[in-house]
Formats: sequence, structure tokens, C-alpha cells
Amino acid sequence: MLILLPPSEGKTPATSGDPVDPAALWLPALATARKRVLSRLVALSKRTSARAMAGSLAVLGLSPGQTGEVTRNASLLTAPAAPAVSVYSGVLYEALDAGSLAPAARAWLDSRAVVFSGLWGVVRLDDRIPAYRLSVGVTLPGLGGLTAYWKKVLPKALDRVASDGPVLDLRSGAYSAMWTPPAGSATVRVLHERVVDGVAERSVVSHFNKATKGRLVRSLAEAAVTPGSVDEIVTALRDLKYTVEERPVAAGRPRQLDVVVTGL
Repeated sequence: MLILLPPSEGKTPATSGDPVDPAALWLPALATARKRVLSRLVALSKRTSARAMAGSLAVLGLSPGQTGEVTRNASLLTAPAAPAVSVYSGVLYEALDAGSLAPAARAWLDSRAVVFSGLWGVVRLDDRIPAYRLSVGVTLPGLGGLTAYWKKVLPKALDRVASDGPVLDLRSGAYSAMWTPPAGSATVRVLHERVVDGVAERSVVSHFNKATKGRLVRSLAEAAVTPGSVDEIVTALRDLKYTVEERPVAAGRPRQLDVVVTGL
């Protein structure tokens, strides 16, 4: 089983440790591709004139108040690295709370969950990376759009490892475009259900969607489930008291699962 996660904009920088080694990350065949993105990002971020800084902010989609993010990017080659699960600090990762998992559950998580990234392509949660700022929607000078870049690179390295079992895709739209899982995969949408004037209404809530996905992954890790198919994933989630419904899709497309929650 492979669980696909998005990164988070919020990141907690490591305070000590060796710098990142792109070849030491999961799927070392991606090392060259990672180094190309890394070098382009560092070069862009090292420009210090006011005009150059404004240009870097524009490329990265940042505001003038976020110049510190560009400065941080400039030192990525020497910055301390830490496990990705402790660097990513957004809502999903707060709800996952991997640091409080028992050792067996943490080992289960580290071997199954991977994070898609505009900078690294894809990494495991125990891979050591520095804090950075680079959305997959960015177009880097001299490299092009990162979505298209990784879409060409990832299949050769990722298709094989994803063929060993079902894939549970929890990525957001932008990161979903980086790589298409093979047959035997399912995507998840979280819906909030509430009753208004006696009628049940459902809606997608971004913040709660991320938190629910984090708790869902934590539940699977604590239960140490080993599903061999999407059907078994659905059964496992229902056994864990999640309300799971399936939407019809065209043949050959990933299965679409709705996790319905009533509390925020």
C-alpha cells in the first residue's frame, strides 16, 4: 500500500544536522532531477538587488512581506535537514501527529506514506530535507513549469513501486497532476455533512479536509492495516468507523471515495 500526501506551505526549519543529500532520499534515481530543481531555485533566490528580489518573489508567487522565504531558499545547499514529517507543519501534519505514534505505527507510516513536492518530486516521511518554499505551480527560469517537469520524470521511478499494492491518493489538485497512479488506486474527498432545516447538506471544507486526512492516515497507521486492494482499504476505513461512500467513475479511472464527517 502506498499513501500519497501533499506537502504543506507551513514548514518548521531544522535547527541542526547535515544538509540534504538528494541521492539519499527515497527513489535515488530522482537525484539528478532533484538537483536540477534545487540548483535553479537556489540561483533564483541568491539574487539580492531590490529588482532581483522582486522578480524572485513574483516567480515564487510570494508577497513582499515574504522575502525571508527567498532568503531561506538561497541557503538550501547548506541548511540543516530533518525528517520531512517534522519539517511539514501544516494542518494535515498537525492532525497526523506522527511524533506521538507508537514505534510500530511510526514504522508502518514511514514505509507507506510519501509526500509530493515541487522541489523533491516525492519523498518519504523519514527522508531528511530542509525547510523550503516552492509550489509545484511555479515556473522556474531555465527549467519551466514544475508540474510538467515532474510529470515527465516521476513515472519511470514511481510506477514500479506503486504496482506492488493499492494506492490511496490524498493529494490536492495541483500535486495530483504530477503523477497518475496505476490501476488499483483511489482518491479521497472529505465532505462535511450538516442538517439545515431538516435537510442534510454536504460541502467541502478545505481546512477540515486536511485535518480529516491527517487523522485518517493516523488511524490506518495505528491499526497497521495491510490492504491488498481498494476494496480492502474501504473495509478497513469503515472498520475504523469512517463513513465512506463511493462515487461512480469511468472504467479505468481511479476510484473516488468520499469520507463523510459530521463534526468539525
